[in-house]
Amino acid sequence: MKAEEFDKLFDEGKEDITPYLDLTRVRHPNRPQQRLTVDLPTPLVRSLDKMADRQGITTPALIQSLLSASIEAQPPKPEQD
Repeated sequence: MKAEEFDKLFDEGKEDITPYLDLTRVRHPNRPQQRLTVDLPTPLVRSLDKMADRQGITTPALIQSLLSASIEAQPPKPEQD
């Protein structure tokens, strides 16, 4: 995809541009990271692998993306007095 086409998609905001991005090298400077080990059922891991492959990203990057989207979608917790 040419840069002009990508810019047009971005500017229009009608389509998710994430599939056109290479998120395998995304880094967040000055954001500490912590390793987390999670045991998942094999069929779920296979599904995640396939989904990541379709998007052209690594499975860990996909998991980070899915977790971030899920957290961002949560409504804010009302403040208690």
